[in-house]
Amino acid sequence: MKAEVDQEGCIACGLCVSTCPEVFTFNEEGVAEANGQLTDDNFASAESARNACPVEVIDIVDE
Repeated sequence: MKAEVDQEGCIACGLCVSTCPEVFTFNEEGVAEANGQLTDDNFASAESARNACPVEVIDIVDE
């Protein structure tokens, strides 16, 4: 599984980056992107980030 961020809808609030920095970072444009694979260790925090996203632009998908 992996996380994806719809960067066009991202408002760069930073919630996902602070909730799960192993998976989410800010890119050069200043919006969030998912750059890490989901593991058993970080899945719960990535899921929390997805659920808390105020603009609902994070998705967790099967590869």
